[in-house]
Amino acid sequence: MTDTEHTDADNRVLLRGRVADVAEQRTLPSGDEVVSFRLIVDRSAAAKRRSRQLVDTFDCSAWTSRLRTKALRLQPGDRIEISGELRRLFSSRGGGVSSRVYVDLGSLTRLPAVPVASTT
Repeated sequence: MTDTEHTDADNRVLLRGRVADVAEQRTLPSGDEVVSFRLIVDRSAAAKRRSRQLVDTFDCSAWTSRLRTKALRLQPGDRIEISGELRRLFSSRGGGVSSRVYVDLGSLTRLPAVPVASTT
């Protein structure tokens, strides 16, 4: 397949949720820098009827300088919207192979805080 050919395959994800913890910056052995954080997303009403699990968590990685800077400014509980592509990494440890899936960020937007209802 050439670069100009198109397929029905499409690897895009759009998620809205809240930041779980402070983002972590790492320098890889290759010299590349990455900032990672975890996003908590509430499950839909339909999903909650099928399972007792109320949320899903997604590992997110920012590779570009612009996205790394944005990610490092996030605070736990911040509401954000992200888009990107899913990536799967494989590793072998102790004679076994494991894998994990993460979101390779293409965009990151902070959303307005949800107003808290007054009890007075």
